[in-house]
Amino acid sequence: MKIIHCVESYYPAIGGMPEVVKQLSERLVKMGHDVTVVTRVHNDRTLGSYNGVKVVSFAITGNPKEATSPEEKAYVDFLLATSCDVITFFAAQQWATDLALPVLKKIHAKKVMVPTGYSALYDPAYTNYFEVMKARIHDYDMNVYLSNDYRDINFARENKVKNIIVIPNGAAADEFLKEDLPDVRKELGIPASDFLILMVGSYTGIKGHRETVELFLRSKIKRTTLLMIGHNYKGFWKQYLHNASLAWLYVKGRLFLGKKIIFNFFPRSFTVAAYKQSNLFLFPSNVECSPIVLFECAAAKLPFLATDVGNSAEIAEWTEGGLILPTSKDEKGFSHVRMKEGVVMLNSVYADKKKMATMSEKAFENWKERYRWEVIAGKYEQMYLNLLHDSH
Repeated sequence: MKIIHCVESYYPAIGGMPEVVKQLSERLVKMGHDVTVVTRVHNDRTLGSYNGVKVVSFAITGNPKEATSPEEKAYVDFLLATSCDVITFFAAQQWATDLALPVLKKIHAKKVMVPTGYSALYDPAYTNYFEVMKARIHDYDMNVYLSNDYRDINFARENKVKNIIVIPNGAAADEFLKEDLPDVRKELGIPASDFLILMVGSYTGIKGHRETVELFLRSKIKRTTLLMIGHNYKGFWKQYLHNASLAWLYVKGRLFLGKKIIFNFFPRSFTVAAYKQSNLFLFPSNVECSPIVLFECAAAKLPFLATDVGNSAEIAEWTEGGLILPTSKDEKGFSHVRMKEGVVMLNSVYADKKKMATMSEKAFENWKERYRWEVIAGKYEQMYLNLLHDSH
């Protein structure tokens, strides 16, 4: 098959969506397919292909809804002129998907949409966008959802979309089954006796970093380290230092409970090692679709506590590897941990080592069977083949 994957950003860009498309594209190439990723220009991308995946880049930024600039028009012309079997658009509410909406019916290839959550569905600024989407969503030959019960798939059902399939995210066996990994505690000076809590996510302001710090500092856990890995961590330090209540909790925790916090960004191999060598993953994020980090926890035998965000509750049920923190949601659908109850849950899980061990083992076995990227890529391949078969 000749496949095109359209996504706002791609390797070497770092993030959930670039990682999903990278995993799927490279594995489909290994299965013998011709895969091209169409994406935004990246200053560090110097090659026209990576691990067999061809990359075509356009200098498009922002979130244009219709093609007006030369580059935007060139992107649309590329979609209309390129001969392929399947074109898949990853994530709504960004240019790689939105610029194609007016011309979907003119594209001759099978068209697949992976909306990844519709994060702005409840935002009044996007009311018109989703009115348009009610019609456009029927122009795709298949709509792929990461959850069986989230705002994007429920939107499709409410609008009587028939072409629906659920394919979850996953985690990579070739990363998480490696044994030759850095010694995280040794390199960061974390005592072997410390209870190590991990949080992974870019410091965007909506991933729950402040909440993570507060949960950690308010807990009764002694001799413990919180390791937070993500881009733009220096910006979070500034927010953190200007929060007087958190600063005071930090001083008390450091002096009387032996609590330490480490913020940084590390290479991928170090991050994978951190997953495998930590004791608990804390993820009180505000907005997600289907957080890959929770599947990575399962692959690393790392139990997690997460807010009811995206389909985290579903992932907890699927993997049996985590628990959902008490959560409230605001008018835009953003999730917020209920702090007092969340601290109680964190203390309780820490005290129940047997429960954590059971979650670790069950999650790992479930991941091996159903949530490896090899398995997920196979589901995409079968879906593509079915679409082509149905057209003959």
